[in-house]
Amino acid sequence: MTSDSALNELGFYVLPGHTDSPGDALVEARAGETLGLGAAFISERFNLKDAGVLSGAVGAVTDTLGIATAATNHNTRHLLATATMATTMHRLTGGRFALGLGRGFDFMFDIMNLPRVTNAQIEDAVGVYRRLWHGEAIMGHDGPAGSYPVLHQDAKFSEDIPVILCALAERTLERAGAVMDGIVLHTYFSDETLARSVAAVRRGAERAGRDPASVRVWSVLATIGDHIPHDAQMRKTVGRLSTYLQGYGDLLVRVNQWDPEVLIRFRADDVVGSIPGAIDAIGTPEQLEHIATILPPEWLAAAAVGSPEACAARVVDQFDAGADSVILHGATPDELTPIVEAYRRARPATMPSLPANPGWMSRPTS
Repeated sequence: MTSDSALNELGFYVLPGHTDSPGDALVEARAGETLGLGAAFISERFNLKDAGVLSGAVGAVTDTLGIATAATNHNTRHLLATATMATTMHRLTGGRFALGLGRGFDFMFDIMNLPRVTNAQIEDAVGVYRRLWHGEAIMGHDGPAGSYPVLHQDAKFSEDIPVILCALAERTLERAGAVMDGIVLHTYFSDETLARSVAAVRRGAERAGRDPASVRVWSVLATIGDHIPHDAQMRKTVGRLSTYLQGYGDLLVRVNQWDPEVLIRFRADDVVGSIPGAIDAIGTPEQLEHIATILPPEWLAAAAVGSPEACAARVVDQFDAGADSVILHGATPDELTPIVEAYRRARPATMPSLPANPGWMSRPTS
């Protein structure tokens, strides 16, 4: 796939969901690049999905593909270690890497004996990273992200590395618009929620004196075509949304302005309560079929499903709602192939040329 035919406005996740075979990331990354997708996103789980290892592997087997962690957490590594991962990836890939951060889950950090993450901590950490990437020796730093006598990488550094935040809540998105280079939203956002979220990012950027259009906003769209087996469709749609509702349903329902009574009924359902773990990982086909009957159709409609043409049309809807770019989530490049082919036919003629690096709206000039 030549750079001229790359769809840099589209991305995908390598190893979407659980995996026992992290080496599959290399196959998926090469397939995504060949298909013409612009960027690969890498999520982190504390089993077989270390963000640094996978980023390096994907960078080593691709030539043009943008790469981003989406997300890792600033508090699970020393700030200097994360800064070093980013500069190493930046040089390794010739500038294709973006560092993506997120707040994670309070419960997870409690059991790991790590401090819960706040927006102030993330912003402080990002400020430290950027100073290190530009060669500064930081003496006696004492801020929300911690206290450090000395932090330094290399006085010769002048590295422009974009930072992305993965976020849901409107107040966080406003703050991110003031600080971050890019934003990754969340799967199962309605089109109305997407529009509100983009507006919050732009509003935050403008209040901070930044060009609102300079912050790249990625929609995350569950993209599950009807050409894959039915049981897989159910796991990637009903199962995935149910797992989100298990983990942080209150937040997702509040952000979408959905009916909270539905979430109460979902949690009280005997089948849901009988599943001792993530529904998308261990729910049986019969359980998923039942759960599909208790989720409102409009909740499940916040996705791209059906024929390749229908999925492509939903991708275009994301741009109409204000997104700059779209992550086609929940499917491998092989599963996305007919959808990407349909999207090429439906692609808006006004689509701007975007960098492969998923954190930039335009290439830095420095």
